[in-house]
Amino acid sequence: MKILILNQAFYPDVVSTAQHATDLALALTDAGHEVTVICGRRAYDDPSSVFPGHQTWKGIGIERVHSTALGKDAKWRRAADFATFIATCTVRLLFLPQADVIVTLTSPPLLSFVAALAVPIKAKHLVFWSMDLNPDEAIAAGWLRENSLVARLLSPLLFHSLQKADRIIALDRFMKQRIQAKGVDETKITVIPPWSHDEYVHFDPAGRDDFRARYGLTGKFVVMYSGNHSPCHPLDTLLQAADRLATREDVVFCLVGGGSEYRKVRRGLGMRSASNVLCIPYQPIEKLSASLSAADLHVVLMGDPFVGIIHPCKVYNILAVGKPFLYIGPRESHVADILAMLPGLGYAHQHGDVDRVVDSIVRACSQRSNVATRVIAGQFSSQRLLPELVYAIEEPTGDFRSRKKPPTEERLAVQGDSSAAGLLG
Repeated sequence: MKILILNQAFYPDVVSTAQHATDLALALTDAGHEVTVICGRRAYDDPSSVFPGHQTWKGIGIERVHSTALGKDAKWRRAADFATFIATCTVRLLFLPQADVIVTLTSPPLLSFVAALAVPIKAKHLVFWSMDLNPDEAIAAGWLRENSLVARLLSPLLFHSLQKADRIIALDRFMKQRIQAKGVDETKITVIPPWSHDEYVHFDPAGRDDFRARYGLTGKFVVMYSGNHSPCHPLDTLLQAADRLATREDVVFCLVGGGSEYRKVRRGLGMRSASNVLCIPYQPIEKLSASLSAADLHVVLMGDPFVGIIHPCKVYNILAVGKPFLYIGPRESHVADILAMLPGLGYAHQHGDVDRVVDSIVRACSQRSNVATRVIAGQFSSQRLLPELVYAIEEPTGDFRSRKKPPTEERLAVQGDSSAAGLLG
């Protein structure tokens, strides 16, 4: 088949959606399909980095389009960057040959609507890979009022995209429930979580030592948040815990990544003179094992209103390196489901519960142990999940190159709405 993938970020970008879209494109190519990608020319978190406009890489045709680079300091700037990317993406799409399937991700918001409009003129089938849901996310973050004119205009566009799709990939049971609640046929929705980057991510003792030496972390107990800094992942409780532990010279908090809140977080740390908090930019994927292995306790964050809207992709790479993690978020979530499978994986608390977060960090510091995650990490490996996603994309056309039928949803998700409630303080 001829398959077209739409997403703002792709190889060699390092953000999560770029890495997962790249993995999918490679898997589809390996299955014998002809894959083209339309993405942005600028790196997602560093607009000054510009990639080639046209490239063939490992058999994948990459078409990169221009957009403005106004940055993330203001909502209007982000909106302008999104709008110009969508416009140039649409123009490029018009001049490409017809595809059998369009696979659309959700960065930027409303990209899926462009893909929906392209069917059936530019493609016969549409697969909606829902990395997040907008305008739901913008409303939950307070960027839009639920009853505002903009929200009322955007919600039908999302619904149209979902209705037009032959197959919808939801990342967890909560996202599936949210999509269903919009009136979408349940039979079109398949739950396939993202995966760990098995080729690159594993516990790396030498890389751990090098990373810790480079950033002055040798001999320290490192509490690490590695990922996107955004309102969806509020850092307030974690940073308050860091303030409480400021006198502990053996404990360091390491914030790795970027995003819309990155500069705000750095400014806040500068005003507080936080000497026990270190900010480090996104790491390239070839150094991901080293950075993740450098932590003694990882942190997974989810804002209370965002269950079913976003997905905590970072947890899978944490499982792959075998490190315990501290989850700060709502009682009912995909992370709580994972902790219910194996409570020894880490600790779970709600936002605002600083005392218990501090206690868990101190307890983890005294234990300083790895955790046995091989069995549960295998459920979220690329070897298991990528063939399922390839099958879901092939299914609307009947061209089953992968010959891999996806397992039942029950094998991918913990059932029971309150199974992890007792783990959270």
